[in-house]
Amino acid sequence: MSQPCATLGDLQFDLPPLILHPFNERMPPSTLLDNSKAALMLSGLIPSDGTDREALRKRMLCGRYAEIRMLFFLGKDVFRWMDQCLDWAARAPELAGVEVRAQSFAGLLTEGTPAVVKEKLEDWGVADYSSIFSRAIGLNSLFAAPPAFDMLSEEFLRNYHRYADALYRCFIELEPHLVATPRNFGFDLFASGEYSRLLESEWETE
Repeated sequence: MSQPCATLGDLQFDLPPLILHPFNERMPPSTLLDNSKAALMLSGLIPSDGTDREALRKRMLCGRYAEIRMLFFLGKDVFRWMDQCLDWAARAPELAGVEVRAQSFAGLLTEGTPAVVKEKLEDWGVADYSSIFSRAIGLNSLFAAPPAFDMLSEEFLRNYHRYADALYRCFIELEPHLVATPRNFGFDLFASGEYSRLLESEWETE
């Protein structure tokens, strides 16, 4: 369902930057860590802290739900960026007649990540960024808004990452598209506050 980027030769394009906004979940990292520990205790991978299994189950499910919400909002930023890239590509005459789709840029982000983006993500402490971005894309291809907790089955909450992985594969394989690679396409990654400060500094020098 995809085609290689060889038709572009040595052409190089600078895509719009991917800007990530902070999550407004009001949940401290310690709570997410406790919820993750609950899942490990339920599975027997770490010793129990004495909490009964029902309380552990609730903590685990609440943790899974918080992760789904954070990935959903991350996916909104990614889809916004892909739309910007499509708008940019529509105005690039060199790309006329080439099947540039949202999937082209999704694959670039998750599988062909440019070195400068990898380095920034690693500096932020994000190791498995490919899975994080692909799952964010998968969840956003299904939900138009964050689903309410009681609208999700326990099965989905427990194993949402597997469903999100499958949704991402469906999204990528949905239609033929150009496989974008770092050889031809580059972009920068910014936190929203960082990008605002960068713009301010540029305005001050004009």
